[in-house]
Amino acid sequence: MTVTLSLEPAGRSCWDEPLSIAVHGLAPEQPVTLRAALRDEKGALFRAHARYRADARGDLDLARAPALGGSFSGIEPMGLLWALEPERPFWRLIKRDVQTPFVVELEVLDGHEPDGGRLLARAVHERHFMAPGVRRVPVREGRVRATLFLPPEPGPYPGIVDLFGVGGGLLEYRASLLAGKGFAVMALAYYNYDDLPKGMETMRIEYFEEAVNYLLSHPEVKGPGIGLLGISKGGELGLAMASFLKGIKAAVVINGSVAAVGNTIYYKDETIPPVSLLRNQVRMTKDGLKDVVDALQSPLVEEKSFIPVERSDTTFLLLVGQDDHNWKSEFYANEISKRLQAHGKEKPQIICYPEAGHYIEPPYFPLCKAGMHLLVGANITFGGEPKPHAVAQVDAWQQLQTFFHKHLGSKS
Repeated sequence: MTVTLSLEPAGRSCWDEPLSIAVHGLAPEQPVTLRAALRDEKGALFRAHARYRADARGDLDLARAPALGGSFSGIEPMGLLWALEPERPFWRLIKRDVQTPFVVELEVLDGHEPDGGRLLARAVHERHFMAPGVRRVPVREGRVRATLFLPPEPGPYPGIVDLFGVGGGLLEYRASLLAGKGFAVMALAYYNYDDLPKGMETMRIEYFEEAVNYLLSHPEVKGPGIGLLGISKGGELGLAMASFLKGIKAAVVINGSVAAVGNTIYYKDETIPPVSLLRNQVRMTKDGLKDVVDALQSPLVEEKSFIPVERSDTTFLLLVGQDDHNWKSEFYANEISKRLQAHGKEKPQIICYPEAGHYIEPPYFPLCKAGMHLLVGANITFGGEPKPHAVAQVDAWQQLQTFFHKHLGSKS
């Protein structure tokens, strides 16, 4: 019998969709190794592998058979994707051009040898970042530099502004995937892109206000308010936007800080200075990485740096990786909650993910456990363990969609 590797969906799927992987035509109880490989747009190679045993009929279904070791173990139907590791250390998998897919190469090898036995079957699968028909619209309106993603049919749809963190530029992959779920999502650049400032010494909320107003007035966006999705520095800026601006009905903050960090936040005649850096609190891990989790002064000590969330009428969902080592995300989430409730505002929903790290991404992105931190100027640990982090990403993706549909509605 010929050995076949079957994938469902077959040739292509969206990055956030689960993939069924099965092998047929093996000998009964045959030991095999499955390998996955993916190259990012810069040519960096990511790999994962796992050892399996076929059943009595010579079939292997990753949804039912446990991996016996390798990059992961146990029943992990998507392990070959979330356990991908870069050949170059500290390299984060990021999708820069959402109009092209990542191509995943899957191989079935005979036996359990680490370097691989005879090749029995292979398949190539495209993982796309835009569902069929999703529209991509570059935005250059006034000062605003962004990309708007719209679902296939004419709207209006609930609108969301999407913000990433330090590093700047314009990352579109989360917005493009979310647009496939019935939202009009605008990926917003705020520095180090096009003619925007190269650095982030100053953050003027007026720029973000212009972006919010642009989205609110867009004919394919339904009012009366919009949503906000921010991770890391984007979460911190999202909290500032929700505090100073009108029109933000619902906000999801993923591992964000309630203190200004690294730069002053300005709005009109108000300023929020950054918390002090406690350089003597930076520790080294046993792997020789910097651990900066204790290196920021508390906004309870430097109260001028506390973003005034109590002014906000936004409904919040705070998603927290409890092993985040970038900064104290769980502490910040609890302080946001206390401050809001002390001022008679709605209590935010907080979801904590044990053993999840800093970059809680859309599903199946591999954990970025350590890497260059541009504010620190060195490789730091971001925290997290691969399997619980993968579980957190799948849940967080569902939670934020449910939250936005609940508070912003669906297509009009």
